[in-house]
Amino acid sequence: MSETGETAERALGSIGEPKLLFSTFSMSSFQLVGLSPEPFESLFDLTTEQLAARGMHRVIARSKPGFPCRVSLVDAEVGEELLLLPYEHQPANSPYRSAGPIYVRRGARQRISRLGEVPEYVSLRLISARAYNEADMMVAAEICEGREVAGEIGRLFTDPEVRYIHLHNARRGCFSCVVRRA
Repeated sequence: MSETGETAERALGSIGEPKLLFSTFSMSSFQLVGLSPEPFESLFDLTTEQLAARGMHRVIARSKPGFPCRVSLVDAEVGEELLLLPYEHQPANSPYRSAGPIYVRRGARQRISRLGEVPEYVSLRLISARAYNEADMMVAAEICEGREVAGEIGRLFTDPEVRYIHLHNARRGCFSCVVRRA
């Protein structure tokens, strides 16, 4: 369950959800969705050696911003423990299947943003927005300053073919979060 009380299944919607038409979309018709914490919780109990065998590292945040948690959609506070690990953020059976490194804070709770909200976690960074269709094929991609991302999300969602958007931190290319139509 998320901080907003939604389950991960409800947060991500269903494949058969209706597409919105251009005239019905508003700037507040989207939500940013953090990852579910469950797959990561037990990893914090592993030793350094066990983590390394899985290609993972335990790190302590040395600056803020700088260690963005993909579950809570906030930057870790200096001194907080995180795991840096590989994560398959696009598991779809398409040419766009993809994985990359992410940070997860110990004890993080899933965040689903309020309608139209873009957290500081995103607004402070240069963002790559990648839009996907029903077949999990990329149909559009743009790079923008994080403070402009709400407008870019709105523009991308005016295309009825766009089912969901992935945000990435453009400089390092790391997955940030999923954006869904609300």
